[in-house]
Amino acid sequence: MTLAHSLAARIAADGPMRLDAWMAACNSAYYGGEDPLGRDFTTAPEISQMFGEMIGGWIGDLWLRAEKPPLHIAELGPGHGSLMADALRLLGRLPGFMGSAGLHMVETSLALRSIQRARLAGWAAQWHDRVDQLPDDRPLVIIANEFFDALPIRQRRSGKELHVDFAEGLFMPKWLPAAGADAEWSEAAHAIMGHLAGRIAAQGGALLIIDYGYGGQVIESVPLDTLQAVHRGEMVSPFYDPGAHDLTAHVDFSALAAVAHGRGLAIHGPVAQGALLGDLGIAARAEALKLGKPPHEAGSITAALLRLTAPQQMGAIFRAMAVTAPGWPVPAGFGMAASGDSGA
Repeated sequence: MTLAHSLAARIAADGPMRLDAWMAACNSAYYGGEDPLGRDFTTAPEISQMFGEMIGGWIGDLWLRAEKPPLHIAELGPGHGSLMADALRLLGRLPGFMGSAGLHMVETSLALRSIQRARLAGWAAQWHDRVDQLPDDRPLVIIANEFFDALPIRQRRSGKELHVDFAEGLFMPKWLPAAGADAEWSEAAHAIMGHLAGRIAAQGGALLIIDYGYGGQVIESVPLDTLQAVHRGEMVSPFYDPGAHDLTAHVDFSALAAVAHGRGLAIHGPVAQGALLGDLGIAARAEALKLGKPPHEAGSITAALLRLTAPQQMGAIFRAMAVTAPGWPVPAGFGMAASGDSGA
C-alpha cells in the first residue's frame, strides 16, 4: 500500500489529519526512501567544504576555551555526513582532541546512514534514532544544521486549526474549529529543544542551530504560514503526492531560545549565517583554497563563498543561534550578540 492510500484510509477512518501528523508521516516516508539530497534541495555542507571546516573550527575553539574537557560531538540530521567529515578533517589536526571526543549521529534514514558511514569511514562514530539516546556521561557539543525546519508544525488561524482532508481523489487543506490565538508552532521542536537543553544544563556543552527562520533579537512580524514543499528545487503544494516532497517550515528561534533559557542556558544570537561564517574566517579560507587553482576552479570557490554568505542568497535568511551550559565560554562568531535572556 502506498503512503497516499494509507493516509486516505486513515482519514476515512478517523477524519481529517492534523497538520503535524500529516507532516510527520510525509517526511518519515520522504527521508526513509531514496536519498533526497541534491535531488530536491542542496544544503550548505554540500555547497562547499568550507562550511563544515568553519563548524569544525567553531567546535575546536570552544573546546580549547572550555579547557579541553572530554566530550561527545553529535550532529542531528547529518545528511550525507559532509559537514562532519569536513569538520573532523580540521579537528583531527588539533592535538588531543580526537582522543577525548566521542562522535554521534542522530539519523533515522537507513539510506542516509549508509552514505554517512562511508563518508565517515575511519572514525569511531555511533548512530542513534533519537536525541534521548545520546550518551549522558560527558559534555555534549551538538550541531543542528537544517534540522529543526523539517519538524512537524501546527497552524491555527481565526479560531480554526489546519488539518488535511481527502475527497474526490485529492488531499486538501481543511480548517476545523479550535480555540486559541493565531499561531504557527512546533510541539516537536519544543520537545526536542527541551530535552537537549536539559541534557546540556546537566552535562555541560553547547548546541549550535543553523536554519532558515525568524525571531530572536530582531523585531519582526511573526509569520502564520511558512509551510512549504520542494520538489526538484521548485515549490509545490504540501498536500500533493505525500512522501514525494520535502516539507519544511521556518524555525521560530525565539521559541527555541525561550525553552533553553528556561533550562538555565545562555543564549547567543541568532545572527545571520553570513555574519557567523565571516567571523569564523571563511573569506580567508576561500582565498587559501584558490591558491594555485585554475580560473574556473577559483571561480567556483568564490561562487560557493557568495552562496553561503551573501545576504541575497543563504547569508541572511539562514540564521545561527548557540546555547551554552553555565560556565561555558561565549562561542566564536557570536561575541556581543550573546545574551543570557535573548528571546525569553
